[in-house]
Parts: sequence; structure tokens; C-alpha cells
Amino acid sequence: MAGGPHPQPRPVWFEATAEGNVQIFTSPDSLKVRRLQRDPWASIVVAAPVGERERWISVAGRITVESDGAHELCSRLAARYWDIGDPDRASVLAEILAAEQVRIVIRPETVRRYAL
Repeated sequence: MAGGPHPQPRPVWFEATAEGNVQIFTSPDSLKVRRLQRDPWASIVVAAPVGERERWISVAGRITVESDGAHELCSRLAARYWDIGDPDRASVLAEILAAEQVRIVIRPETVRRYAL
């Protein structure tokens, strides 16, 4: 998340939507949300696995913080990134889902990519 004049890089789980937006989830009282409320602009860079022709893609744009759909997003992303059949992961997921979450939606204004 871009925060003020200085980037604030953090690994995040993300999802690209059918509409072309990028969304993540987080706690509503997180530093991410506080920074984005001051400056509603963010970027995300995704690096491709070794061997992929496209090396990375960068998306930047204005954001909104949405109160709906965050838990559903979290569940989808957990299923993508974790083995949710693992009892330890399932327990952590249950804790996340028990807490309040928000969705941060990036509406791309610039997209850059690098491919060989």
C-alpha cells in the first residue's frame, strides 16, 4: 500500500475481480486503512513464478474501503493460499473470520508489466 510520500510494501493476499479491480482484506483499524483514509491511492506489484514469461505486473489506482464482503473474500483467499484442511490453519482462519474485516478495493488507473 502506498502511504503518503513513501511506499509501505507488505505481502498481502489479493484477488482480481471480474470487473478488473484488485481487492484485499484487513482489519478496519489497521495502519493500512488509516493511511488510505488520508490518501485513497494504492498500488500492488505481483511477481510471477520463475519460468513465467511475464515477470511482474503493477497496478495502481484510487481505492475504496468496503465494509461488505470481506469475510467471504478472506475465506476464498485462505482456500487459495492455505491448506484449510490443516487444523492449525483452520483455527487461524476461524479467528480471522470472528474479527471485523474490511475490503480494500483498488480500481486500476495504471497497469504496468514486464515480460521477456
